[in-house]
Amino acid sequence: MKKKLVVLTGAGMSAESGISTFRDSGGLWEQYPVEEVATPEAFARNPELMLNFYNARRRELLKAKPNEGHQGLAELEKYFDVSIITQNIDNLHERAGSSHVIHLHGELMNARSTGDPSLVYRLSEDNPDIKWGDVCEKGYQLRPDVVWFGEPVPMIEEAVRITRQADIFVIIGTSMVVYPAAGLLNYVPDGVPIYLIDPKDVATQRRDIHHIRKGASEGVKELKQLLLENEA
Repeated sequence: MKKKLVVLTGAGMSAESGISTFRDSGGLWEQYPVEEVATPEAFARNPELMLNFYNARRRELLKAKPNEGHQGLAELEKYFDVSIITQNIDNLHERAGSSHVIHLHGELMNARSTGDPSLVYRLSEDNPDIKWGDVCEKGYQLRPDVVWFGEPVPMIEEAVRITRQADIFVIIGTSMVVYPAAGLLNYVPDGVPIYLIDPKDVATQRRDIHHIRKGASEGVKELKQLLLENEA
């Protein structure tokens, strides 16, 4: 039986694919104050600005390709039962071939009804924009199917359940400051090896973390080597 490998990924996972990160210097938040593009209040205040912002991000995503880090995680499914919990709203894990991906913060390529959250629509690559006036079948305006600041994170309970099953836990490219995702570390079972892939220091309360100080692509290569030597 394969060991359960649980991977938590953040913006640093997709940075090498050309996806803008939010918190690094030069990241997205420096160009747009968070209050303008990632809160329900901002959408109520200026929906067209918000829709245009996410339309531009969607077009950026369509040009991006999975990097070697994404591909390396997909390849690890040969050896492990892999679940990916991602804070990213892109679809690069799926495009690289990962088969079990939980999106904590929603999916950029989905639209959702503002009046009935159960109505979610996949956007096509040919027509990826959501425009003001685009409505669901009940007549409500559509919005990006992403979790904005101040909104609940519906998939967090599933993420906690998966984390509790981990035989190995890996963190890649996340600042570990956005809750509730950062709190997942508290649910990793005692004695389970934890690997962190990030070229920078990341603040955690744990001393038992194996830190691979590399970017996603090179870091996943080293992780794969370590895991196949130690864990498989």
